[in-house]
Amino acid sequence: SLQGFQITHSLGGGTGSGMGTLLISKIREEFPDRMMATFSVVPSPKVSDTVVEPYNATLSVHQLVENSDETFCIDNEALYDICMKTLKLPQPSYDDLNHLVSSVMSGVTTSLRYPGQLNSDLRKLAVNLVPFPRLHFFMVGYAPLTSIGSQSFRSLSVPELTQQMFDSKNMMAASDPRNGRYLTVAAFFRGKVSVKEVEDEMYKVQTKNSSYFVEWIP
Repeated sequence: SLQGFQITHSLGGGTGSGMGTLLISKIREEFPDRMMATFSVVPSPKVSDTVVEPYNATLSVHQLVENSDETFCIDNEALYDICMKTLKLPQPSYDDLNHLVSSVMSGVTTSLRYPGQLNSDLRKLAVNLVPFPRLHFFMVGYAPLTSIGSQSFRSLSVPELTQQMFDSKNMMAASDPRNGRYLTVAAFFRGKVSVKEVEDEMYKVQTKNSSYFVEWIP
């Protein structure tokens, strides 16, 4: 049965913000009981193509608040920073940026597409991550991110991956999570990973960094 819809769009341009949110609104009217997940590229002042990007984004966010169930926020500034500083690409192209976005989309939807030890779907994800209906805007961290030359030296242990995942350099939105607090967190691990090891690591993250989590969500 149909779980829901995934829409990828940019909030800076006219088509992604106007046509994109209109499409979301029309789908919501036709399928009110299905999940709506969006991967939204938000504009950044440091990487700007057009003067009206802030207006487009401001006017379209309202539609996402009302008609989306899960919005994964991505911005070009963070993508360029990852490409240049972490992946060591001297002149990142849109193909490189799109590759990062597609990796994130693939990671988030893995549990929908493949059977695993802990199966999830779009609705379960929203139930666990959204404390109030309007608070459904997520920051995405991705690991491992290493340059092509250092791939053979990278560590893929659960603690290392967890540490990278929460690092601001691995966030797909140019915002430092240390300046705010987490309401909820979901971690997806792929590959040969022990569930107990993941649970232990998540418990450590919560207890060692409890000041970064709000107290009113257990």
